[in-house]
Amino acid sequence: MRLELRHLRTIRAIHEAGGLARAADLLNTTQSALSHQVKGLEEQVGMELFVRRSRPLRLSAAGMKLLRLAERVLPEVAATEAEFRALRSGKSGRMHIAIECHACFDWLLPVLEDFRKAWPDVDVDIRPGLSFDALPALGREDVDLVISSDPEDLDGITFTPLFDYSPVFVAAANHPLAARPYVEAEDFRDELLITYPVDRSRLDVFTELLAPARVEPRGIRPVELTAVILMLVASGRGVSVLPDWVVREAKYNSDYITRPLTREGITRRMYAATRAEDATRPYIAHFIRLARTEPVKLQRQ
Repeated sequence: MRLELRHLRTIRAIHEAGGLARAADLLNTTQSALSHQVKGLEEQVGMELFVRRSRPLRLSAAGMKLLRLAERVLPEVAATEAEFRALRSGKSGRMHIAIECHACFDWLLPVLEDFRKAWPDVDVDIRPGLSFDALPALGREDVDLVISSDPEDLDGITFTPLFDYSPVFVAAANHPLAARPYVEAEDFRDELLITYPVDRSRLDVFTELLAPARVEPRGIRPVELTAVILMLVASGRGVSVLPDWVVREAKYNSDYITRPLTREGITRRMYAATRAEDATRPYIAHFIRLARTEPVKLQRQ
């Protein structure tokens, strides 16, 4: 099988448009040419990529595999192209960042260090978006990029996927729940939950697990610093739920354990929100590319 970037762009366009005619318009080609390309690709793959009797046109299981590949590869290609364009377009600008994620500093600071070396003339600032409405501020141009796990359908705002992560249960190694392969909402009823000092709507443990199950923990203790949360958990003062990149060192620390939330686990996605006209600015495209790689490196450590 010989895949080309145009094949990935075609799969993505048809998925987004829901049909060949609209996808052809998006790709500036004819419906006939697009249909011929899809047919040729299906012959290479050896199976259908679309459920043709569906309206709108829906990807088959094989088509979904190619779509996931397109979502990984095409943004990287676009970012690389933007970096090359930066060589011709200058390197100055402003990038003020708002963060709707308390734990994001764990991976953001190394990203900014690499970014600073590549773009010394870009004015960078960070504002904790938890203390104000970050997305409206983005629309007003008070900030230029928002790190968020809650995309919204907003005119003029583009949400670019950065990476997927899993919120995981963290407890002392001798905690009774440490013997479980995973934990569920009901397991939190008798627990003191240690969280970051933010509204529940910003915490995955509530939005993804406890609120849907209508479960309330025995108590909640807000703590500002990740290191202090882990210290309290290790000493048996409570349990917590943290992103997997935060607890990367758990496998090297015998004081506490991590477990998935639910049998299937929970997966969330982090996004970079920018104004649509700014998404392709060379330095913003480069920042997004860096932001995709650093958390993955932390998760694999």
